[in-house]
Amino acid sequence: MKSLLIVLSLGLALILSPSKSAEAADQPNIVWIMADDLGYAELGSFGQKTILTPHLDRMAKEGMRFTHFYAGATVCAPSRSVLMTGLHHGHTRVRGNANPEAAGPQRLQEADITVAEVLKEAGYHTALFGKWGLGMPGDEGVPNKQGFDEFFGYLSQHHAHNHFPDYLWRNEERIPLPNKVIPVGEHGGGYAEDAILFSDDLFADEALKYAAQNQEQPFFLYWSMIIPHANNERSRVLGDGAHMPDYGPYATKDWPDQDKGQAAMITRLDSYVGRFLDRLESLGLAENTLVIFTSDNGPHNESKHDLTRFEPAGPYTGIKRSLTDGGIRVPMIAWWPGKIAAGTASDHPAYFGDLMATAAELAGADMPEGLDSVSFAPTLRGKPREQESHEFLYWEFHERTFRQAALYDGRWKGMRVGLQDAPVALYDLDNDVAEQKDVAALHPEIAEKISNYLKTARTENPNWVPKWSPVRSD
Repeated sequence: MKSLLIVLSLGLALILSPSKSAEAADQPNIVWIMADDLGYAELGSFGQKTILTPHLDRMAKEGMRFTHFYAGATVCAPSRSVLMTGLHHGHTRVRGNANPEAAGPQRLQEADITVAEVLKEAGYHTALFGKWGLGMPGDEGVPNKQGFDEFFGYLSQHHAHNHFPDYLWRNEERIPLPNKVIPVGEHGGGYAEDAILFSDDLFADEALKYAAQNQEQPFFLYWSMIIPHANNERSRVLGDGAHMPDYGPYATKDWPDQDKGQAAMITRLDSYVGRFLDRLESLGLAENTLVIFTSDNGPHNESKHDLTRFEPAGPYTGIKRSLTDGGIRVPMIAWWPGKIAAGTASDHPAYFGDLMATAAELAGADMPEGLDSVSFAPTLRGKPREQESHEFLYWEFHERTFRQAALYDGRWKGMRVGLQDAPVALYDLDNDVAEQKDVAALHPEIAEKISNYLKTARTENPNWVPKWSPVRSD
């Protein structure tokens, strides 16, 4: 039934086009590599001074940095839902992190069309390694029912807190691992007492193997790392959520273990990316592969590490769970040798939902209608004059007080917190990236425009009904 829905949505041109076989030869591989809770400024190429990220810095020198790129949301599940569906936070299926995850609020459904399905219909092989968080065992939201030919990783985002799990999923089969886990909480992954296999090491190996095994047809790889996300349960019990195999170059630093672990996570993920880019080059695939590296939302402090040591949000205010830019603006590097000019940067405002339109354009595929997705392929190709832009980008947040935010014209940030008719706070990001000065009184027409947009930006979703409160919790 779902395949019929996809064909109807994409249009008969997708399967009847006489040029499709010719287009297939030009379809690039598309790789989306995503860190978990990595801040905008936790990479050297985005201003980090303490943590070592030589491979991602090299990727930036050989590719393009997007300096005005946004996650789909300020927390995990809705950000990934935006990424997969090309619908912004007020339109996508999953609007927040739900618990327990087996319930309806945090799973994609049969009617949802993902970027993996669009690319699969266009002739791509599709794979996901790492964290999913949009479906649980036996339901319609699991990756293999959402367009992925291969899946290896975590279904539950709470299970993914544990970097040394005692099982993972391969497609819909539960695969035991030799780690000995102490369970914590009804839905948590617990933490390992006997830590043998580090899950992100396994995912890196899968990604390297996947590239080698899929050279004969275009592929879409969604590599969804777990690090540097904290093990929240271990943090609560032991006071240290940065559980690592070792501290790497930070082992001898005069720092708390939590700080060593946070830095080691980022340097380790950097090494994975370096190995993968080297593999693409050795296989002769680099010039036909677009690789994008980013993060699912802003930085965390749930490992109990010292944020002032690393300044992970850089010049921006807030961290994960904030709608200020520190919670949603993320690093993004695009690498495609021979196609993307080396050492370039773009301030084009884009976000996770734009993957759908970008991938569809590069693959020669038709995408579903009615999405909140604008292709940034012209920017990748060095043709900024051909680049379309969003008038608005939109976010909301359902924990504690309901809040909304919108970016207008790439410059003006409006936020509403508390009562539904509360005035919009307005910030001029061109002159105030830290969002410290509310200029709504100086620009009432812009504040009103954003206020009117916020009233109509979202569609109703019975699982995610706003709970307004007069109490401001920022």
